[in-house]
Amino acid sequence: MSILVFGHKNPDTDSVASAIGLAYLKSKMNIPATACMLDTPNPETKYMLDFFKIPLPKLLENVYIQVKDIDLAPPAFVSPNTSILTAYNLMAKKNIKTLGIAEEKKPLSGIITMKDIAMALIGGDFYQVNTSISNILNDLGGELITGTDHNIKGHIQVIAYNFDSAKSKIDKDSIIILGDRYDVLTYAIVAGVKLIILTGNRNPPEEIIQFAQNQNACIITVKEDTYTTAKLLNQCNYISTILRNKGLVAFNRESYLNEVKEEVLHSSYRNYPVLNEKNLLIGFIHRRHVLNPGRKKVILVDHNEYSQSAPGLPEAEILEIVDHHKLGDISTSMPISFRNIPVGSTCTIIYTMFKEQKIAIPYHIAGALISGIISDTLFLKSPTSSQIDRDAIEDLNKILNLDLEQYSTKLFRAGTSLEGQGIEEIFTKGLKEFFVNKHHVGISQVFTLDIENVFNRKNQFIDFISRIHMQRGYFLTLLLVTDILKEGSYLLFKCENKNVIPMTFGVDATQGVFIKGYISRKKQVLPKIMEVINLLQ
Repeated sequence: MSILVFGHKNPDTDSVASAIGLAYLKSKMNIPATACMLDTPNPETKYMLDFFKIPLPKLLENVYIQVKDIDLAPPAFVSPNTSILTAYNLMAKKNIKTLGIAEEKKPLSGIITMKDIAMALIGGDFYQVNTSISNILNDLGGELITGTDHNIKGHIQVIAYNFDSAKSKIDKDSIIILGDRYDVLTYAIVAGVKLIILTGNRNPPEEIIQFAQNQNACIITVKEDTYTTAKLLNQCNYISTILRNKGLVAFNRESYLNEVKEEVLHSSYRNYPVLNEKNLLIGFIHRRHVLNPGRKKVILVDHNEYSQSAPGLPEAEILEIVDHHKLGDISTSMPISFRNIPVGSTCTIIYTMFKEQKIAIPYHIAGALISGIISDTLFLKSPTSSQIDRDAIEDLNKILNLDLEQYSTKLFRAGTSLEGQGIEEIFTKGLKEFFVNKHHVGISQVFTLDIENVFNRKNQFIDFISRIHMQRGYFLTLLLVTDILKEGSYLLFKCENKNVIPMTFGVDATQGVFIKGYISRKKQVLPKIMEVINLLQ
C-alpha cells in the first residue's frame, strides 16, 4: 500500500510542493509514496505545476478506512457450471468458508457456503438433475460409452424392479440408473430417455452399444454401485442451482468501513463479498476485518494540527510529520519521525532531507521545492526567512538556472490576481480571528500585485469591513493588502479606538495608508497590535 503524503487544507504552493518533493524522495528510498492534496490548487500553485510540467497530485477527500485498505485474501470462486460436489471438495480441501460463484472476469452471480450446500442436500429435491454430462463423468469417475457432452436436465429413476414395472416409470425426461438389466436398457434406449447410467463398471454388449449409437442415446458407465451413484448424482448438479443471490449484501472496495461495520457485526453471515468498480469479486470481508482493520499510512507535511488536516486522520496511521509551524494537537500511539524546524518553508526542510540521503534532485522536483520556498518566504522578504532558506534557493537554482526575480514575479502575479473575486471572497478567505485582552480582533490579509483592483473598490471594501465589524462584534477589523514588491501593506480598517492604528504603525488613521516593511501578519502585525491594545487597557 502506497503511503499518502499531503499538506494542509486549502493547499498553498509550499504545502503541495513539499508533498511532491517528499513523495519523490521516499520513492527513491524504495518506499512507495504518493503525493496528494486536500483541495484543488490555487492559481499560484497551478502556475508552478504547469511551469515545471508536474502532474496534479492525487486529490484526497479524506483518510477514513475503506474496504480497499483491508488486507483481503484473494477470493476463491468457481464457475456457475461447476458441480456442487466439486465446489464442496474445493472448500473442504482449502478450508474455504465462503465461495464466490462467477464466470472468469464476469460480475458475481452469487455466493455459496458449506451451510448452503448442506441445507440444499438435506432439504432439496433428490430426484432432479440439472448439470452437464462432463460434471457427472468427473464426479462419479465415469466413462462415456455413447453420446456427447451436453447440458442435461431430468428426474432420476433407479431401476430396482421387474421389467413391466420399470416400463411404467420410464419416460423421455428420465435419467435412469441400473446394473446389468439389458432388457430395461434396451427399452430405455427406445423410449429416448435423457441419460442411462450403468453402475459397477458394467459395459453392455456391443450390439446394444451399436443400437444406442444409432438412436443417439447417451450412456455412461461408472465404477460405483447403484446406491452410491444414486446418492451422489444430485450432487453433480450445477452449483448455480443452489447459490445464494437474493438479498445478497455486497460491498464495494471504495466503501468506508464505518458503513459496513453495522451490517457485519449485527449479522449471522460470516463473510461478505467485496467487489471492484466492475462488480468483479476481489475478496470477502469478515468480522475480524472490522475489529482489527488495516489503516491508511500517511505522512503529513506543512502542518501538524487535526483541524488543518484530512478528515478521518485519527483512523490513519501517521508515519512521519515534516513541518515548520508551531506544535499542534496531533498525537500518535507510537513514536514517529517528527521534523520541525523554524525555517521559512517546509520545502526547505525537504531539500535538506535530499542532501542527507545523498539523492540527486531532478529538475522538476527542484522547481517545485524552490517555488514553495519563494512562495512561503515571499522570495526571502518575509521575517520568517532564514539563512537555510537562502542557501536552499541558491543551491536549487544551480539545477534550474532560472532568472529568479522574473520567475518569482510571475509566480506571485499568478497567485495574487483578484480578477473575478468579490469583496466578501477576498476578505473572508484570508481572515483569522484573535482574542487580545478580552477583545475580539479580526485580521484579514491578501497578497496581490493588483493593488488597483482593491483601490478601485476601496469604498466597497470599507463598507463591507464595517458590516463584518458590527456583525461579529470585533474591537478591531483590519484588512492588510500586502504588496510583495513594495515590501509593505495598505490598511483598510474599522476600530473601536481611533488611537490603535496610529500607535501600532506610527501612521495617520487614514483608510488605505501604506505601512512600509509590514508583510507578516503573524510575526509583525499581530504582536504590535497586541502590545498597543494591552497598553491602552
